[in-house]
Amino acid sequence: MREHTELYIDGTWRQPLDGTVIDLTDPATDEVSGRVALGGEADIDLAVAAANRAFPFFSRTTRQERIDLLERIADEYERRARDMAQAVTAELGCPLPLSRSRHVAAGIIQFRAAAQALKTFAFSEERGATPIRKEPIGVAALITPWNFPALQLADKTASALAAGCTVVLKPARLAPYSAVVLAEILEAAGVPAGVFNLVTGRGSLIGNALASHPDVAVVSFTGSSETALQVNAAAAKSAKRVTCELGGKSPQVIMPDADLDVVVGTVLTWLTANNGQICSAPSRTLVPRERLEEFLSVLLPRIESINIGNPLAEETDMGPLISDEQWRTVQHYIGTGLDEGAHLVTGGLGRPDGLERGHFVKPTVFTGVTNDMTIAQQEILGPVMSITTYDTVDEAVEIANDIRYGLAGYVTGGDPANAADVGSRIEAGYVVLNNADFDWTAPLSGCKASGNGREWGPEGLQEYLETKAVLGR
Repeated sequence: MREHTELYIDGTWRQPLDGTVIDLTDPATDEVSGRVALGGEADIDLAVAAANRAFPFFSRTTRQERIDLLERIADEYERRARDMAQAVTAELGCPLPLSRSRHVAAGIIQFRAAAQALKTFAFSEERGATPIRKEPIGVAALITPWNFPALQLADKTASALAAGCTVVLKPARLAPYSAVVLAEILEAAGVPAGVFNLVTGRGSLIGNALASHPDVAVVSFTGSSETALQVNAAAAKSAKRVTCELGGKSPQVIMPDADLDVVVGTVLTWLTANNGQICSAPSRTLVPRERLEEFLSVLLPRIESINIGNPLAEETDMGPLISDEQWRTVQHYIGTGLDEGAHLVTGGLGRPDGLERGHFVKPTVFTGVTNDMTIAQQEILGPVMSITTYDTVDEAVEIANDIRYGLAGYVTGGDPANAADVGSRIEAGYVVLNNADFDWTAPLSGCKASGNGREWGPEGLQEYLETKAVLGR
């Protein structure tokens, strides 16, 4: 059993001052898997004070010193890759092979990418006769989600450190193991005391305390759109900067000339990856009406071959959801889909056959979904696909944009120019054409109700900088 009963503040591991210790359960068995410190407001005060003391020193480090630090962190991360993968699987239920290939790999890449962005980032420019400088903004409060912890922990931390900011990290209550491993990695890599601080606990208590703290200069939050309103309200008390990467309900537009074998491979990857718990997943699939039956004939046999079970087994394709609460949420949405008249073609309510405990869900596909249905409009964070048919490409674009979210969009088609044209019309922070690989140097975030600001690359670094004009000589 994991024992993480201390917080990391000012370069030391210490017991929480006014918090307690809580049990976490294994998503696959529902048995207790570990105990984690539950920090309180007094611990937030200590952590912010430590970060505030370290800021004058760390903000004056040179570009090269911070590049070297980020590279040391990435090297240490690689040495601890096995530990990080096991932590992600233990807290999230993600199959261990996926934890290694997606979560851990993404974490390492974020520190390498931040170092690379830092090498060429323009911290100053001349505009007319006036020097314009970009300087570290101050203490950064980082609030991360449970569904893709290693990536978000690394992304936010790497960008803040690259900018010269000091950090107080508050990971999701359900996903603290990976954050503890990250703190150990940073400590081993030689991050100075106070530059990085970790406080685990409940978001409703310490998340709001962190966002409202007068000595915090910027809050970077990833999570639900509803929680973002609370974070922004707390931060507004001191008029600090808040950047948010929020929920999504992203469309996958399958063009009339698409190769369905390729499309189905992509769809299945997103349906099962991370057990369906990905905010940017293309969970709304838009299919030409005349190709629906052909699409299903390729899709359904592949879904039936998905291996669901023990996330520690190498052969497992999909594990459990992170918690009983999330399992019940997904069950609710499946039931709502049935109640509102969507046609269930596979999956449905309950656990898969042979899995009597744990938070396992059947991969579920609905057809006949109209855009006014709940399952077409709400983020589910589970392996549930809604299929909507269209008659013209213009109609597909209209359906894709008829939603409050704008995180991502996906277009697959035989003609790259046509796919790119449709992609340019989708209202989203980023668009993926024909299953292209992610570019970790490109900015990521959303628009509409999916957030503001940007993460990754130079744009992610910019979020932790203040612009200053220096008038006169």
